[in-house]
Amino acid sequence: MYLEHFGLSEPPFRITPITVFFFSGANRGEILDALIYSLSEAEGIIKVSGEVGSGKTMLCRMLLEKLPEHIETIYLANPSLSREEMLYAIADALGLRIDGERVGVIMHNIQNKLEEKAREGKRVVVLVDEAHAMPLDTLEELRLLYNLQVGDNKLLQIILFGQPELNAKLDQPNMRQLKDRIVHHFHMQPLSRNVLESYLMFRMRAAGYHGPGIFSPDAVKLIASASNGLMRRVNILADKSLLAAFVEDTHDIKARHVQAAMRDSELKPARTRPGKKLLAGGAVAALLLAGMVAWWALDKQRQTGINAASLPAPATAAPPVDALPAIGAQPDDPPVPASGAEITQTAVAANPAPPPEPVVAAVPPVADSDLATGKLSLFEQRMAAGKQLLEQKNTVASIQLFYNETINQKRIEGFLTRADELGVLSEIYLLPAKFGSKAGLRVLYGTYPSVDAARSEIKNLPKRYREAFAASVYIY
Repeated sequence: MYLEHFGLSEPPFRITPITVFFFSGANRGEILDALIYSLSEAEGIIKVSGEVGSGKTMLCRMLLEKLPEHIETIYLANPSLSREEMLYAIADALGLRIDGERVGVIMHNIQNKLEEKAREGKRVVVLVDEAHAMPLDTLEELRLLYNLQVGDNKLLQIILFGQPELNAKLDQPNMRQLKDRIVHHFHMQPLSRNVLESYLMFRMRAAGYHGPGIFSPDAVKLIASASNGLMRRVNILADKSLLAAFVEDTHDIKARHVQAAMRDSELKPARTRPGKKLLAGGAVAALLLAGMVAWWALDKQRQTGINAASLPAPATAAPPVDALPAIGAQPDDPPVPASGAEITQTAVAANPAPPPEPVVAAVPPVADSDLATGKLSLFEQRMAAGKQLLEQKNTVASIQLFYNETINQKRIEGFLTRADELGVLSEIYLLPAKFGSKAGLRVLYGTYPSVDAARSEIKNLPKRYREAFAASVYIY
């Protein structure tokens, strides 16, 4: 009705998930990237939680589009399947015809098919939408499917998308074994007021709008309050606000138009709204999500022959991320959760506390040669610089090149030596950090007065660093 009035080619605020309208802000893009990395480079069950209308299904659809070709997906949109019905659905998606067979026979056929896929170099992932509504028996059957492996490699990966009720279901004693196998947890935060205006205009642009911003600050404020930042509610209110403005023959969306939309939708302003703590938590979560994949990207580039001079020289042939689940673990052995997953889960809690002060981890002792010469090693110099950095009040952010969950002084010394040869040693800062119970390090580059300044400088990093690291913004 209002499309021509606003110069739109299609409705901008449909509640049906259409991937062209995927909004990468408010952690959505970072979560999508982290999911792709997790499925490509690691093992373990993944859980994505969020309130009704927070964008979980849209994220799931985007994942289906963006995964590499060697990863085949099985999408379970109906969570109310019994264990037998789920097995039949998975078998059917794999191209198996097993009508009337017993559960044991179905499982055997599925395993044979998955082994065949593995020999072809393919991975299979099951995406379960609305997993909070899945019966306990069916969830347990999923765990048994996840246990299938050949040699040291799992044959199947699983992502559970669900509302917060999924967490309560997994906390039940009989779900402990399934919960123990979840190694990555992501939470879809509501949109903050600052992000909401960008979201509204992104949807308008995606629908063909080319004019200036049309939502007044008061209108945005009211939409944020009435929707609690949930995308589905935002879309409903924005759509009806456009209609109200069309009826008035105006192109500017004011608070009165949103109020009319609220009355029609029977939505009221929330008594409390997401505050600065929630915004800060979301920002930190985004950074940690980006940091979580940094070592995976680094390891992948090392395997494809990247110039060794651009990477911290590994002390051993072991992968750099100690916390990735061991792929040879026995099915009934409780895995050690990845520290990156623990950090992400903490950072995106529903009401996160302000970020704690950096915890100083134990620093390896100075080498005897350094003591004898009375000189500080490069490692110690940049550790001291990092300590001074935390005391500066005019510095807001840096660029995180990578982090490591263990302190390997020899490896970092090699990296710092190459940084010195590049002439950028003074830009490198080492910050001790705690990852769960592990003492690790963050390796930062530069100091900036704002997050935007740091983000804009990522593209200006030395070419060697741009190619070797998945750089992200780090906020103090």
